[in-house]
Parts: sequence; C-alpha cells; structure tokens
Amino acid sequence: MTAVDTQTIHRVMHEIKRRRLEVLRVVDLTPRMRRITVGGPELAGFVSLGTDDHVKLLFPQNAAQTAAMETLVLGAGKTDQPMPPMRDYTPRRYDLDALELDIDFVLHGDGPASTWAEQAQPGQSLNIAGPRGSMIVPDIFDSYLLIGDETALPAIARRLEGLAANRRALVIIEVENGAEQQALESAAQVNVIWVLRDGGTNNLLNAVKQLQVPSGDLYAWVATETKVSRQIRRVLLDEHGLNEQFVKAAGYWRAEGSDEE
Repeated sequence: MTAVDTQTIHRVMHEIKRRRLEVLRVVDLTPRMRRITVGGPELAGFVSLGTDDHVKLLFPQNAAQTAAMETLVLGAGKTDQPMPPMRDYTPRRYDLDALELDIDFVLHGDGPASTWAEQAQPGQSLNIAGPRGSMIVPDIFDSYLLIGDETALPAIARRLEGLAANRRALVIIEVENGAEQQALESAAQVNVIWVLRDGGTNNLLNAVKQLQVPSGDLYAWVATETKVSRQIRRVLLDEHGLNEQFVKAAGYWRAEGSDEE
C-alpha cells in the first residue's frame, strides 16, 4: 500500500452505506434556506472528512420506488430496480455522540429535494447514502478564496469553521437578497463579500473579476451553477494568475436550458 502524504491535497474513499434516518428538527435559517436535522441509530459510523463532501439523498416518488428502498444497493452499477430520484447535498454538521446530521436546503420551489424539504416535519424519514469519498485539503495555505452561491454555503461554512486563527479567507457569496445573508463563524481572519442577485445576471462573475486576490500561498474553491463555475475558474487562472493545482471549481447545479460544454 502506498503511503499518503497527509500534508498534500488527497482523496480518501469510504464504504458506501445507505442509512434510513428520522427527521428530528426543522429550522429556517433564512427565508430560502432551511436546516433539517436527521438522525437515529443508523447514523453510527457515518464519516465526512472533507468540508465539501456530499451525500446522496433519495426521494422515492411511488410505491415501487419506496419498496425498492429496502434492497437498493448503490454503487453496484446498472440495476433493474426502480431507482428513486437522488440529489447531492453537503453534510453541514454531524455529531456521532448525539447521532445527528444537519443538512441545509435551498427552498427554490421545484425538484424532489426542495419539495420534500418544504414539507418536512419531525418524525418523517430520509434515506441517505455516502459520502463515497472525501477530498482532504489540509490547512497548509496562508489564504483561502471561497466563492459560491447559496448551494455552496454549507461547504464554505464548514471550511471556515476549520481554519486556524493565523489564516486569512476571502469569501464571495451570491444570494438572492439581503435577507439571505448568514453569519459565518471562523477563528481565521475572514472578509465576506455578499453579492446580491436581485434579478441581475453575471453579478458573481463580475465581482470575481474585480477582486483583489489574497497574498501568500492560496487555495481557491468555487461552487455554483456549472457554466458560471467554469467561467470563474478561467478568470482566476487567466486574469488573476492563480496556480491551477490549487484551484477547484465544481458545478453544483445546472441552469435550465444550459449547454453541456
């Protein structure tokens, strides 16, 4: 077995396990962001080592899909079983002593996850699976540049909470309006720029073009709509001259009608 240098960015793989959890609490963080705490005995052994990990949430839509949940094996390749819709979400917080897991949902009005979250009540159940793996980014950088929209907030918040006091972080987050701003906690020196959408377009991309990149060794992380993430990555590399090795850009969702490029 090859030893892993824990002081470099590296991936750790996990056994994929499906868990049936109970809704314990439902709290609205903002008008469009709802935190749902799930838990129960099946959360034992859950692990999420990366701040931008994701678990799959399963939302059976009919009797056949609900019945298939009892024997469904994820990660086993093609199957003839009726597969329920699945969506990826970041574990915002988990506590194995209390057997609790927090997941934050953007209430955007459509889709199986948002529809479920809008009606979720304590006592209901939620099936999750994963994480499949964790990308570990050790705290070896002087500065962090974290860019995203509402869907990236859970991962950004986790990253900030794990930074040491001698680190710096510049955070740029696009939200619908001022009511969607959240308090972000960190021991590090953090500068948060809130970009308000308010019906505008390209607001986040324009903000990134105008930013002053933090000094020192820098790790940049971007997560937003797929096309916008690609555009921001190009700006960071081509206009701000960041090291491609330390820039991660992910598409967390795809705009309706967007191309596949």
